[in-house]
Amino acid sequence: MVFKLNNHLLSSIASSNGHGEDSPYFEGWKAYDSNPHHLTENPNGVIQMGLAENQLCFDLIQDWLKNNPKASICTPEGVNEFREVAIFQDYHGLPEFRNAVAKFMEKVRGNKVTFDPDRIVMNGGATGAHETIAFCLADPGEAFLVPTPYYPGFDRDLRWRTGVKLIPVDSKSSNNFKVTREALENAYEMAKLDNIKVKGLLITNPSNPLGTMLDRETLRSIVSFINEKNIHLVCDEIYAATVFSQPDFISIAEILQEDIECNLDLVHIVYSLSKDMGFPGLRVGIIYSYNDAVVSCARKMSSFGLVSSQTQHMIASMLSDDEFVGNFIRKSKRRLATRHRVFTYGLAQVSIKCLTTSNAGLFLWMDLSGLLEEKTFEAEMALWRVIIHEVKLNVSPGCSFHCTEPGWFRVCIANMDDQTMQVALSRIRTFVNKDVDTKKPKKTLRWQGSLKLNSPRIYDDFINSPHSSIPQSPLVRART
Repeated sequence: MVFKLNNHLLSSIASSNGHGEDSPYFEGWKAYDSNPHHLTENPNGVIQMGLAENQLCFDLIQDWLKNNPKASICTPEGVNEFREVAIFQDYHGLPEFRNAVAKFMEKVRGNKVTFDPDRIVMNGGATGAHETIAFCLADPGEAFLVPTPYYPGFDRDLRWRTGVKLIPVDSKSSNNFKVTREALENAYEMAKLDNIKVKGLLITNPSNPLGTMLDRETLRSIVSFINEKNIHLVCDEIYAATVFSQPDFISIAEILQEDIECNLDLVHIVYSLSKDMGFPGLRVGIIYSYNDAVVSCARKMSSFGLVSSQTQHMIASMLSDDEFVGNFIRKSKRRLATRHRVFTYGLAQVSIKCLTTSNAGLFLWMDLSGLLEEKTFEAEMALWRVIIHEVKLNVSPGCSFHCTEPGWFRVCIANMDDQTMQVALSRIRTFVNKDVDTKKPKKTLRWQGSLKLNSPRIYDDFINSPHSSIPQSPLVRART
């Protein structure tokens, strides 16, 4: 006999759609999973361009591993360390791991700042780090301001299990989506009018999905804002080493060293090795807080998502190799710059523009507004489905990043080899040229019938409703 489990027997979390796994945003992932592209075995399959992975430097990692077999406790050379590493379970982390991560974070930031290893708190990836920070700083119903467009996973990471709200801070393409003091003030005042207590501001620097950096003036303005409001500042800096051209990356830690008034207890940094090193599967997430109480609480919470001691052991050895780290950072920047240049040139050949201020990240913020039948989010979603099902490219629509303007798409460019990239560009050129020939997209698309979309500029409660137009966050596998 088969019993059907009723939702009333489950918790509100288990029976909710807070994770967003069945969202429209993930439709492209399902299309890719059911028909993945392969250069020889499935050349007509869907190319994955919705995953911000850094696969351009695996050869450097593999060479280091071959030359340093003692770094692994699963090799004949490293097996003598197996017992001590395998039984280690202190949630403070291996001392050599915390020291190596702190040193790496300094090098990534041009050795302009210093980090105290005793403030390094490990988590299961940036996902776990963000949720832990949310638990430490806010109660259910309280909120964080988040400048748009922002990573869709934040809706899952900070909200799903914590009950915390996210309030979008609008930005416009007219100033390259720059965060302004005026927009911050407006969002803060709107929250007050709605009787929502704002506990913090979350920024991503470099930005996902924009691939841009916050300049010194903007960072100082943000610090001044949070200090005046007495709210927390959470800085996601997981793309710090992906900056491939001038200007150089400026960490919030560098701003705090300047002559600026700020309560350091309000500032916290989230970092990981998923993007800068290309290790999302190793689940190395980091919280660096200037607040002693947050460090203490977050470290206790990290028991629910520790980095394995085996991984800590290997990472400590790798990141302590100064010659390797310096060479990796240089070559990674060079290869990202080349990939960015080749891809943007390919798009420019068919008059597709990208955000010109981008000089970081593993993706492009691509403007396809000229291909929309009309300037609406309904039209954006219709175009997105054509790109997935006909062009067979899984790119991400701007509305899923809470962008306020239809027609922008994030396209990931560092998770494929050169041949696959050329296939993707060829498909884009063919599609755009066909669209030019027909003057405009088809008026009737088989996916349009069920589309009932609204503006993406909405608060937390509507985002969760069945009428929301905003695609929710993807599966845990989709880190950015």
